[in-house]
Amino acid sequence: MVVDVTGKVRHPGIHRMPPGSRVIDALRAAGGVLHGANVSGLNRARLLTDGEQIAVGVPGAAAGSGAGLGGAGAGGTGSATAGGGTGPSGPVSLSTATEQQLDALPGVGPVLARHIIEFRNQHGGFTSVEQLRQVTGIGDRRFADLRPLVEP
Repeated sequence: MVVDVTGKVRHPGIHRMPPGSRVIDALRAAGGVLHGANVSGLNRARLLTDGEQIAVGVPGAAAGSGAGLGGAGAGGTGSATAGGGTGPSGPVSLSTATEQQLDALPGVGPVLARHIIEFRNQHGGFTSVEQLRQVTGIGDRRFADLRPLVEP
């Protein structure tokens, strides 16, 4: 699998990782996190998904979650960023979004955000937006509201 590690790491860029790798493995492949980078919101134990971006210490990246990616100073996933309380600025990646990014979506609170992350962790990410229907707490109406706001 291939991941893009950006931000406050020694060797940012594209890194090839074996299946089953975790965020911590990608950070090691990138030479480690630079001194002073905040990784408190980064879920370093989360399994990686092919094609994801891990942004470490990049302003605008939301705090990490099971997507565990990221943090407002930690390692977010570049495809989903959180605005200053106004909600997401573009489609939120279901495979990389943090709990905070998911919580910012309309109709998604912290509990549902955790359900989405648990589903992602159990299934190795999302390959389609339709899989969101399989998450506990996502009914037809909520799915219809979320569909234009998310991507796999």
